[in-house]
Amino acid sequence: MHPVSQNEASFTIPAVHSVVARVTANIAERSVDSRGRYTQTTDAAARAGTQRKGMGCANMAHAFAAMPTNDKFQLHQAVAPNVGIITAYNDMLSAHQPYEHAPEVIRDAARLVGATAQVAGGTPAMCDGVTQGTDSMDLSLFSRDVIAMATAVGLSHNVFDAALCLGVCDKIVPGLFIGAAQFGHLPTAFVPAGPMTSGLPNEEKAKIRQQYAQGLVGRDALLKAEDAAYHGAGTCTFYGTANSNQMLMEIMGLHLPGSSFVNPGTDLRRALTVETTARVVAMANTPLAERITLARIASVKTMVNAVIGLLATGGSTNHTMHLIAMARATGIRMTWDDFSDLAAVVPSLTKIYPNGTADVNHFHAAGGMGFLMRELLSHGLLHNDVDTLVGHGLHRYASEPWLDNGQLAWRDLPSASADTAVLRGVADPFAPDGGLKVLHGNLGRAVIKTSAVKPAHRVVRAPAVVVSSQKELLDLFETDGMARDFVAVVRFQGPQANGMPELHKLTPGLGILQDKGFQVALVTDGRMSGASGKVPAAIHVSPEALSGGPLARIQTGDMVELDGNNGTLRVLVEDATFNARPNAVPDPDAWENNGHGSGRELFSLFRRNVGNAEDGASPFFAD
Repeated sequence: MHPVSQNEASFTIPAVHSVVARVTANIAERSVDSRGRYTQTTDAAARAGTQRKGMGCANMAHAFAAMPTNDKFQLHQAVAPNVGIITAYNDMLSAHQPYEHAPEVIRDAARLVGATAQVAGGTPAMCDGVTQGTDSMDLSLFSRDVIAMATAVGLSHNVFDAALCLGVCDKIVPGLFIGAAQFGHLPTAFVPAGPMTSGLPNEEKAKIRQQYAQGLVGRDALLKAEDAAYHGAGTCTFYGTANSNQMLMEIMGLHLPGSSFVNPGTDLRRALTVETTARVVAMANTPLAERITLARIASVKTMVNAVIGLLATGGSTNHTMHLIAMARATGIRMTWDDFSDLAAVVPSLTKIYPNGTADVNHFHAAGGMGFLMRELLSHGLLHNDVDTLVGHGLHRYASEPWLDNGQLAWRDLPSASADTAVLRGVADPFAPDGGLKVLHGNLGRAVIKTSAVKPAHRVVRAPAVVVSSQKELLDLFETDGMARDFVAVVRFQGPQANGMPELHKLTPGLGILQDKGFQVALVTDGRMSGASGKVPAAIHVSPEALSGGPLARIQTGDMVELDGNNGTLRVLVEDATFNARPNAVPDPDAWENNGHGSGRELFSLFRRNVGNAEDGASPFFAD
């Protein structure tokens, strides 16, 4: 069964849930002007088409000089589609190494359907796993915006009728999307690489990390464990930002159905890449009025579906910023309140590390994306009325790909999850609400990944320990031991301050103290990894301390209450007293060094012009 042929759903889809409908309507109303401007721009670009028909001979020669003669002939006729490939390939990232030969596969696939393909450009792709805890991490979030600009540069040659985006990891997919959205008149698809095969179980890896932090095992044991966990080509197998990206691209209809978590280096993976190429060519050959472009796929309903997928799976907290920025790139204005409203009715349906012990390969084997979307659609928790890469209607994604005598095909999924410890239906969820929550209070607004935190640890009331860097808190672990109840407040880590680095290095130490029975939590205007762990963490606090947010007035010893159940974040100090305090400022010496080294000098423009976390933490959308 091919998904394109599934004009009608094979299961019952009720009317969309009233809360989902209300949130969608609110976003649409909020976005009338901005979305109107966006679609006006993309519609005009679609009508204009590529510049190949009126291109000067010199321009034409430059564009296609290195192409084989037959491809040149096709392009000179200006009839057959030309596919622009934007690749984030490098062989330092395990997730992106499989893209090394993808352009060859895509070019051959394009020729099979009478088209051509070119690598339009490349983008950087940094690995947060490598840069955690280093100065380079200060570049991480802004690399998303660099990738967006690099994508736009590649597509700006205007000789392409469709686009394929090759990227997987953290900031790469949001950056590719933001850049490609500026060319929303093009049929566009994302080409996943897939996760590496399962290695050392995530639970064992986390255990050894904690043992190392306590001095119970040495560096040799730690490195052996890390090598066993991250051991081959493909994404890391935990459910962090990279794999959340893949979930989002599929639930948004920008991947082929069931393609997100197929391992690299397999015949099925290659077949899916070939079919993705054929799909964008077919879309480009469709009459303009019927053509499914990126702008048509990335609708308000699709963006709401993305948030719902994030909540149902307990996905990366980074996407509380990325999805806002991605939506803004298409003229859609979402807010954290939209996330919060949806979280109240979207149940938690997965247990994937760090929310559980399983990895994404286990999730895929249990039923994966097809089962997840069928469940959500069957209970009115997703919009079915959306355009996708394979046609209109998200019901087409309630299937899985397989090779039928070597030919790519799709089939229905079993009616039940193959492993209810990993993936469940809406009737029997792991929790009645989503895995992310927005916190409100006199310390500002923040987000927390509740699905990774056991219920017993979701409410913490303890004295603040206020520091201005990750290193400062790590030094306290070394010198003081911190064997007591406390809330670590790590400020001056927002996008304006230093680019909003992830503070993942704090997780093992805080986790050890929690395991010893202490009440501990983290409050910060910085980020945690997409693998936000078991310690309650109020992150992305907005407004950030540097811009005068309340974190600038908190003092060591103040009682702080983080309530992940009721969604509150408060300092227990009288308002008059608290508000009368002067705002703290960063240490001058530390501040002077903050923008120097590891290329940070080049990003001062971003830091000066970035918006707050709640607006997507991007210099593009700082209003």
